[in-house]
Amino acid sequence: MEEAYKSLQKRLNEMEASHTRLLNHLPGMAYRCVVERNYEYRMVFASKGCERVLEMTVDEVLRDPTNTVELMTYEEDLTNMRNAIHEAIIRRESYEIFYRVRLASDETRWIWDQGEGVFDSDGNCIFLEGIMMDVTVHKAREIELKRENRFLRTSVSNTGGISGIVGNSPPMQKMYGLIMKAAKTDASVILYGETGVGKDLAAKTIHEMSGVKGRYIPVNCAAIPEQLLESEFFGHVKGAFSGASANRPGYLAVADGGTLFLDEIAELPLNLQVKLLRALESKSYTPVGSNEVRTSNFRLISATNRNLSALVKEKTMRADFFYRIHVLPIVLPPLRERREDIPLLVNNFAKRKGVTKPLPQHVMRKLVDHCWPGNVRELYNTLENYWAIGELVLASDTPCPDIFDFSPLEGQMPRTTSAPASDTAMPRDTGGPMDGDIHVLTPGLTRVSLADTKDEVEKQRILLALKQNGWKKGHTADMLGVTMRTLQRKLKKYGIGNAFRS
Repeated sequence: MEEAYKSLQKRLNEMEASHTRLLNHLPGMAYRCVVERNYEYRMVFASKGCERVLEMTVDEVLRDPTNTVELMTYEEDLTNMRNAIHEAIIRRESYEIFYRVRLASDETRWIWDQGEGVFDSDGNCIFLEGIMMDVTVHKAREIELKRENRFLRTSVSNTGGISGIVGNSPPMQKMYGLIMKAAKTDASVILYGETGVGKDLAAKTIHEMSGVKGRYIPVNCAAIPEQLLESEFFGHVKGAFSGASANRPGYLAVADGGTLFLDEIAELPLNLQVKLLRALESKSYTPVGSNEVRTSNFRLISATNRNLSALVKEKTMRADFFYRIHVLPIVLPPLRERREDIPLLVNNFAKRKGVTKPLPQHVMRKLVDHCWPGNVRELYNTLENYWAIGELVLASDTPCPDIFDFSPLEGQMPRTTSAPASDTAMPRDTGGPMDGDIHVLTPGLTRVSLADTKDEVEKQRILLALKQNGWKKGHTADMLGVTMRTLQRKLKKYGIGNAFRS
């Protein structure tokens, strides 16, 4: 009999040791508390997970005669914790609670505590058994999401949009979703959109919502002379070239830890694309005139109103550079595709300008019906002109932009739609001349390839814009929604470089 008892006791000890080993390998802290009178709890077992969860040894956790965890719990959370456990015992249900504890290092941690009561034959709760997990990271993310939601609700209630962006139409809601996703990652973003849609504002919004500590550095690639591009981006040292009288940091240096926004990225020449690609991949660069390699950890956001994949085919953009910057594409809708947002834009801009008198209904109707080839920028300019002279001046004879197709590969990205038939940019082919000597389609074009047809139509579109703007460079580029550099390249391509009359 004694031998059988010893054998049984040995078996029980082995099972208890096995059970303890199992509990010690859990990712959290398994525990058992004795339930005393008045529902006071005294911890009598804790697994080694307490070292990860509470940064305390098992002996330290069990040293105090009361529940050590309660002594560490935030006072404002303790009552809720006790009430939840008490109600679970009364109902004979399991409990699941979240609360904060303060460690000896003064660090705050969020604890997820799940357990249940153990009852004797008389129905009295004698133990609490459960597991505690450190969920600080997940709880912090939950709090951040709630903060973002409050921020979004406040923004939407004020402007119908997020941050400084205005609009709540379906195309804008889709864009907001993409901006939120972009803000949660450090991957490169490319913003596609016509001139005046607010690409800089979208880029700044992504930067602000991402929570990075560095600066937001906007760069207009089309505004920098080509011979200065490398110095502007990578900086230079004293004496690197004539006029370099001192060391000067470039855009990459000042964007370290922040966001570098490259507007009109399609205007970067091939040689700079190579060097910028190297900097993007290695996070390092060399200033002009220096042999010292420097580092910069920046997030890149680019923008363009051109089809970059078409530029790759035309060999004016490197394919490797394209794929490096084209990670998260976002298309910003033109104003003519979200006309329901125009009243919101008008009211928001009026508040910013301190204009309290509402627009007459017939004026608002005209604004909503207009094509807006210059998008939000043109709308704001028109409003300022109206408030200044008291008369609404719309360029009714200005054609809408051509259809923009930003698809890098067939079917991968959305394509903007054209304006209503009454607002289309190009008149339909009537077989006759247009404006005297400019034809949209001639009979000869029906016998050439699609590519040649496209080139001819583009050439005639440029000629038409030149004529409408009195052969002025700046006005022509603005009407076509392109930069001066792009216009000059097109003029050279089609052999009309000397067509300007002033």
